[in-house]
Amino acid sequence: MFREMRRSKQALTPEECVAILERNTAGVLGVSGDDGYPYTVPLSYAYKDGRIFFHGAKTGHKIDSILRSDKVSFCVIDQDRVVPEELTTYFRSVICFGRARLLEDEEEILACGRLIGSKYSKGYEEKTERSLARQLKVVGCVEILIEHMTGKQAIELVPTKTEADLH
Repeated sequence: MFREMRRSKQALTPEECVAILERNTAGVLGVSGDDGYPYTVPLSYAYKDGRIFFHGAKTGHKIDSILRSDKVSFCVIDQDRVVPEELTTYFRSVICFGRARLLEDEEEILACGRLIGSKYSKGYEEKTERSLARQLKVVGCVEILIEHMTGKQAIELVPTKTEADLH
């Protein structure tokens, strides 16, 4: 169903992909937008157990798009260093494909809020709880269940095998 990576030597391991998702704070969500146009939007997120979570308004372009088609992609750029003298960039990124759903159960919404709060506001748990209590009825939380994930890095970042590794 999903394409194989063409440049497999540059592929990241699943563990490396997860580490990138865990350490970064911004990604780009891709959905099927209005009139067949792709719609991408940068957003803050949290990753846990094969799922990506984010929150925002309960209405709008991205929510309408998810309700129309739950198939989404999500991309995180871990590194993008321009190397002008080599006419290239040293990049590392992850792209996930999955199914998105708007969380409706109060416990799921609270868990999502707490997860995001622990990532972005560590040490401010009481403030996070107060904010969740105030906004519980108006915040929209989304979960993406990852079905396929790939990571890729510039060929220059791929570790090279030494003679000792070959024996």
